[in-house]
Amino acid sequence: MNRVYLLTCTHQNDLRRSVALAMTLSASLAAASADEGMWLYNAPPRQLLQERHGFDPTPAWLEHVQKSSIRFNSGGSGSFVSADGLLISNHHVGSDDLQKLSDAQHDYLRTGFHARTRADEKKCLDLELNVLMSIEDVTSRVNAAVTPGLSAEAAFTARRSVRAAIEKESLAQTGLRSDVVTLYQGGAYHLYRYKRYTDVRLVFAPEQQIAFFGGDPDNFEYPRYNLDICLFRAYENGLPAEIEHYLKWSVAGVTENELVLVSGHPGNTSRQLTFAELEHLRDQRFPYALARLHRLEVLLGAWGERSNENARRAKERLFGLQNSRKARAGMYAGLLDPELMRSKQAAENQLRTAIAAQPELKDTLAAWDRIAAAQQVMASNALPYALLEGAHGFDSTLFHLARTLLRGADERAKPNGERLEAFRDSNRESLELELFSAEPLYDDFETLRLADSLAWLVEKLGAAHPLLVPVLAGQSPRARAAALVTGTKLKDVAFRKQLHAGTAAEMQTARDPMIELARLVDPEARRLRQLTETQEEVKRQAYAKIAAARFALEKGSTYPDATFTLRLAFGLVQGYLEDGRKVPFQTTLAGLYDRAAEHQNRPPFDLPPQWVKRKSRLDLTTPFNFVSTADIIGGNSGSPVVNRAGEFVGIIFDGNIQSLVLDFIYTETQARAVSVNSQSILEALRKVYDAKELADELVKGKRS
Repeated sequence: MNRVYLLTCTHQNDLRRSVALAMTLSASLAAASADEGMWLYNAPPRQLLQERHGFDPTPAWLEHVQKSSIRFNSGGSGSFVSADGLLISNHHVGSDDLQKLSDAQHDYLRTGFHARTRADEKKCLDLELNVLMSIEDVTSRVNAAVTPGLSAEAAFTARRSVRAAIEKESLAQTGLRSDVVTLYQGGAYHLYRYKRYTDVRLVFAPEQQIAFFGGDPDNFEYPRYNLDICLFRAYENGLPAEIEHYLKWSVAGVTENELVLVSGHPGNTSRQLTFAELEHLRDQRFPYALARLHRLEVLLGAWGERSNENARRAKERLFGLQNSRKARAGMYAGLLDPELMRSKQAAENQLRTAIAAQPELKDTLAAWDRIAAAQQVMASNALPYALLEGAHGFDSTLFHLARTLLRGADERAKPNGERLEAFRDSNRESLELELFSAEPLYDDFETLRLADSLAWLVEKLGAAHPLLVPVLAGQSPRARAAALVTGTKLKDVAFRKQLHAGTAAEMQTARDPMIELARLVDPEARRLRQLTETQEEVKRQAYAKIAAARFALEKGSTYPDATFTLRLAFGLVQGYLEDGRKVPFQTTLAGLYDRAAEHQNRPPFDLPPQWVKRKSRLDLTTPFNFVSTADIIGGNSGSPVVNRAGEFVGIIFDGNIQSLVLDFIYTETQARAVSVNSQSILEALRKVYDAKELADELVKGKRS
């Protein structure tokens, strides 16, 4: 759900209409007039669903859907659809793995992939899947560690220590990945326990051209005609995983005005941020991010034009950059809309007035000033933080590996509770999976990215900055990048394993140029990180006060901002009105061929050869894509859409242009989630790809 199309004037008008209607929504769920919410599984909206839709998701229903749902640690969602470990997500979620498995002879992003036997299934290089097994509220224990009178820095240290202890204890007791998650910006802390799958194998992917049919012109638009799916299989001990909870496949798909539910991992929303924080996003963060992303998009696009192999190597990263740029362009447009900002200011003023009217809550009002002050400190350091700690000045996979190795040696020498989060004992397996990945690394591509980011570093810090002298070592950004990339030995996985097993002192003797670069930057990067984390603690404590007041006023009937943790959303399968015309709730396969013919089958509306060849086989009345009012955002890509029976009826892959405001405010007037219909997936597998065995496994829930 990170695909956004740049706004035209018409799109701006659509956005304003959506915002104006959204302004009528109350921040309180009790007064909500729409199917709003990304709900926690341990606090589901059962009463709301019963009152609005006559549906009560029982504890057994919730557990089944929860344990059928999957988080892709690389970003995105998915679900089990077979007892034999078969799972489904989006093509664009799986594109990172398709890219890593490809080479000059086999470009699986372009041509697709189909393992006709289990022996043909290709093991992904570093993919980790997480399935949520349990949630425990640990708010009291986390907050108890922060005693009154502690400075913000000491409070952060105490909170970090207790969270690390909780995670380590949980891992030792259960063997499950254990993450303490911050909710309500600090109002609550929950311990999420996940079963991990790291032996994951690619089973099927269509051609990117049908997965992303229509390209940029149709991106974030509707109607759509995309087969944005990818099938994998989870393995344990060398055999397909035996899955108890998986979603039964619906051969009937959806009907208009039907209730559907979405189980996925929305990445991040900003609905509960203060107005001061929204202003920071509008005035600083988004302009910086858009400038950087546009620069990188031009760089990789031009490099890819030089040869087919360049294009293949850059394809997945370029696709991600384009999506990120478009997503932020859409969100930025929302923040620039005065109606949206007025509505957010009005909602904040309304909440503050309600709090002021309650004598026992009045001391909460100072929280807004503390957040604004902390945000000001962070804003003044945001640029060097992004360049150094965020590594925007060192855009290189090799640099990332070098810093991970360098910091790992330092952090492992510390008590677990004092380490940076990535290096805690509870995160060791996930870190090593990434660190020892056999992902192919290309000198020319690494040099291109690193050289441009070093030039960006000079441009933003200024050539006179004292750090630049040792970083560039008297060379131009291009020459320095080439020397670093060709001189490092970090492309060798065995060498990385050797360094990782050593101590900080042994790391010193390695004298690898990329590690030495990371060492030059690390002291200042760590200083900026500590400063930022200290201010985050100030904000966290202030937000906790606001959250407590909100709970008191709304009787706890609200949901937290998205945190890339499993959430349940719901809505109706429903079209909408746009410019006086009715946009239908679903498209068909016939519409796909009509769309291609309308553009004389020219890119990006060209159909893959197999789709042209097999047209006569298809039932062209088969529903293809559909829209619903479900509340989704980035990270929901690949989320299963289920009906009341918990059956798989579709898979989320995008939103329409009117959904751009959903990062900040919900509206169902025109905003829609876009999904692939379960019926079209079966039709394509059987009649286009001759993948009857996969279609049968989906329907039967087990491989024959």
